[in-house]
Amino acid sequence: MDFKLTEEQELIKKTAREFAIEHLEPGVIERDDKSETPKEQVKMMGELGFLGMMVPEKWNGAGMDALSYVVAMEEICRIDASAGVIMSVNNSLVCQIFLDWANDAQKQKYLTKLATGEFIGAFSLSEPQSGSDASNMATFAQKDGNSYVLNGTKNWVTNGLTCDVVMVMIPTEKNVGYKGISCFIIEDGMAGFSRGRKEDKLGIRGSETCELYFDNCRVPAENMVSEPGQGFRIAMKTLNGGRIGIASQALGIAQAALDKSVEYSKERKQFGKPISAFGAIQSKIAQMATNIEAARLLILKAAKLKDEHKPFAKEAAMAKQFASQTAVDAARECVQIHGGYGYMQEYGVERLMRDAKITQIYEGTSEIQEVVIARAILGE
Repeated sequence: MDFKLTEEQELIKKTAREFAIEHLEPGVIERDDKSETPKEQVKMMGELGFLGMMVPEKWNGAGMDALSYVVAMEEICRIDASAGVIMSVNNSLVCQIFLDWANDAQKQKYLTKLATGEFIGAFSLSEPQSGSDASNMATFAQKDGNSYVLNGTKNWVTNGLTCDVVMVMIPTEKNVGYKGISCFIIEDGMAGFSRGRKEDKLGIRGSETCELYFDNCRVPAENMVSEPGQGFRIAMKTLNGGRIGIASQALGIAQAALDKSVEYSKERKQFGKPISAFGAIQSKIAQMATNIEAARLLILKAAKLKDEHKPFAKEAAMAKQFASQTAVDAARECVQIHGGYGYMQEYGVERLMRDAKITQIYEGTSEIQEVVIARAILGE
């Protein structure tokens, strides 16, 4: 399998890298400290085509492939993982659902704006009592004429506070488990739809996370995506692609940790020589670099399979599980290499350690990824 990037993909990688350095790096520590979303930068990402990368030009997208998407994600997340997760959710979850499941009228109304960044999208599956057990939902949407009336609470919604559109998975039939879950397009401003406070998080503090509340929220039946009872299937299939995006986010964090470790180890002197000359430091850097390259190859393989319209669920789970562990390990070692300075906010190293952890949790925990991998291998 050839992973050599085309000239176009190399250009996308370069563009993403230059954008991240010029527009995301300034102020990234302050945004993290104040939990501020890089709104202006996200708008620019939309103008560059980074928010609808795999959306065909027919629907105002960039018309690129998954390989282009993952190399861009890595470069954005090397600098600002918060901006990266905004990009990931909009591309991998929201735009992808519209592409795969929505009708043309829904695409015209919403996807054309999501792909350019005019709209920002969110994806809502989890509830306070249901995380990994995603089908255990307490929310409900009751059919009433040509509408559905939604009630309940959803949580852990990335982009939830100021998004224009939310793809919400909610039961429309009781006592049938996951088979009764449907998918709805919720618009900002719908009566009965409100948002909770911004969550104060350990990491990716520059992205918004909040609860969503539905109190007799009336949604037109035409806002249902696909058919009743297809919501869980939509969510699970979409998350396979989403995991490639989060794996790329993890890879970007890990690469940043390696970059900073190499730079600092050459500058920092102890006992009369750079600490890069010591075997203990060399061992850490060698292990980081090896795992990062392995993670990158897993991600590229999953993305290539997706581009070729071949099954990729197992490969996506492998990529996310391994890349997220690599990010956590690399960020931890980066702090260790920096010593006391790594513990200080101004060096931007402790942020990598905080940002890395979430990649093992959202869009399927590492434990869930192992279940997906094992079932695929065992043929279950």
